[in-house]
Amino acid sequence: MDERFMREAIALAKQAAALGEVPVGAVVVKKSTGEIVGKGFNRRETERSPLAHAELEAIAQASKRLGGWRLIDCELYVTLEPCPMCSGAIINSRIERVIFGAFDKRFGACGSVITLFDLPFNHRPELIGGVLEEECAGIMSGFFKELRMKKSKSPQNQLDNTE
Repeated sequence: MDERFMREAIALAKQAAALGEVPVGAVVVKKSTGEIVGKGFNRRETERSPLAHAELEAIAQASKRLGGWRLIDCELYVTLEPCPMCSGAIINSRIERVIFGAFDKRFGACGSVITLFDLPFNHRPELIGGVLEEECAGIMSGFFKELRMKKSKSPQNQLDNTE
């Protein structure tokens, strides 16, 4: 079941990459029905906002659809380990379980840098990391590799190299 919903998040991550966004996708699933109630992918560049993370989009959509900010009986699937901001939103929205793909050694707040869910907040979601990890990490590394290649071939970079 976890792989099925992670594949949905991966499809969203690929949509983000197609827009030139860091490829992170997220879905919120209502556990009792198995229905996806929220979807999101990174839009920080498009929206010019540091708040436009995949998790926040999915949480906002799920809250609107379910008619409240408490996402009881819900799980979040995300292709990259949530950052501190998103982890805070997860705690505040009362999501019961977080399932992520790739670990984020630089910003991860669910085991890599810190585990915010271990702190004594009033809500502590269950945490599962590494679901389809290789595929999720591969999307990220492929995106940044392509970005570096484009940057090295840009006309401005070519001018810089000739000086």
